[in-house]
Amino acid sequence: MAALARKTRISASAAAAEDALAADVVAGLTASPKRLPPKYFYDRAGSELFERITALPEYYPTRTEIGILKSRAAEIAAFVPAGAALVEFGAGSCTKTRILLSAAKVAAYVPVDISGEFLNAQADVLRREYPDIAMLPVAADFTAPFDLPAEAAAMPRTGFFPGSTVGNFEPHEAAAFLRHAGRILSPGAALIVGVDLVKDTELLNRAYNDAEGVTAQFNLNLLARINRELGARFDLSAFEHHAFFNRERSRIEMHLASLKRQRVSVCGARIDFRAGETIHTENSYKYTLESFGALVRGAGWTTAAVWTDDEKLFSVHALKLSDAAPGSRVKEAPPSG
Repeated sequence: MAALARKTRISASAAAAEDALAADVVAGLTASPKRLPPKYFYDRAGSELFERITALPEYYPTRTEIGILKSRAAEIAAFVPAGAALVEFGAGSCTKTRILLSAAKVAAYVPVDISGEFLNAQADVLRREYPDIAMLPVAADFTAPFDLPAEAAAMPRTGFFPGSTVGNFEPHEAAAFLRHAGRILSPGAALIVGVDLVKDTELLNRAYNDAEGVTAQFNLNLLARINRELGARFDLSAFEHHAFFNRERSRIEMHLASLKRQRVSVCGARIDFRAGETIHTENSYKYTLESFGALVRGAGWTTAAVWTDDEKLFSVHALKLSDAAPGSRVKEAPPSG
């Protein structure tokens, strides 16, 4: 039977996330040091820029993770029960999603992403390619509580969190996300997670400072989005992309550095910058297999399987949620009309 066709379900969480943009921006830019939440990178322009980043020669994570998913597809698909809903936290690369949709006997695909426009476009592409799988996109901040469509809530569920997005969280936030994912999924569920590994500093720095400058455009688009959506007047030419590996903290840091002394008005707040002062826009933590395993255990999951490439640049983990995991419940949304 052909899958149910439906447009993006706009959840209350998505509306709340949009309302929170101004508050988060003002709070971050008036803090010391200045910072902006990386979740706001992913408007339509930012999502498209990130897709370009994933194809860059310097950016090893995407092609390496895809290689692992392809070569181990049957083993990974064994963690997806027949008739399950595949819940993807973040609407990322269709390439990775296709691998699981093709290898597993999935009944529904539930991508959850803050960028509703990008989410809808991705779901429409997959809907044409997989007409027998129900495409049930949810526009929401996947780090906050959201409602699953009733169709998916009635199915067994497997989570998918590729791209080492887990590394963009502070470690305590990553543990909180894993607990949150457990509540969205179900007791005994699996979560497939991509995790970038600690490696040579030069290789890491090149990956976030590409020769074409696409990562710089991606970083600066955060200010462009604030201009577009909040009416700010950031001069993008007065800021510069900085990215480097902080070995002590095992993370790539991305910043936007002010090239001069300047003042910007945002939502009525006057934001002063010193020359050289930065806005901290993102971290990307790199783990060892041991350190990520410890994080997983602390969040109430167990590691059922781990796959890496031959050079051990990247890893894919199959996590299992204990049947007795506390709070493993899901809120159901009413069926669509």
